[in-house]
Amino acid sequence: QAQLVESGGGLVHPGGSLSVSCTSSEQTFNCMGWFRQAPGKEREFVAAITWRSRSVHYSDSVRGRFFISRDDDKNTVTLQMNSLSPEDTAMYYCVAGGYLTAQAMARDTPSYWGQGTQVSVSS
Repeated sequence: QAQLVESGGGLVHPGGSLSVSCTSSEQTFNCMGWFRQAPGKEREFVAAITWRSRSVHYSDSVRGRFFISRDDDKNTVTLQMNSLSPEDTAMYYCVAGGYLTAQAMARDTPSYWGQGTQVSVSS
């Protein structure tokens, strides 16, 4: 069973930046990405990227502020988050699957999930 191990996250002031990363052990996935879940809210798609960065997709709420990238040699995906607001506060989960496009991941519930890393935006 592949493991997705997240790192990064933490507390940042509004307007600040933060990054979270995720490494997949033992398996290379065509598509990796991030979902998030805030307290009392439903889980939502954030961003996804496919192998060799051929397909990238963002949710409307983060497009233009968040940027996803991946290092295929290291099986690692990174989410750079800029202009953070309190509404971005959530548990961020690394996800992975065999999707051919990043858009396909956004419409589905991926099979592989990390444990999650907390991102808190507060003054």
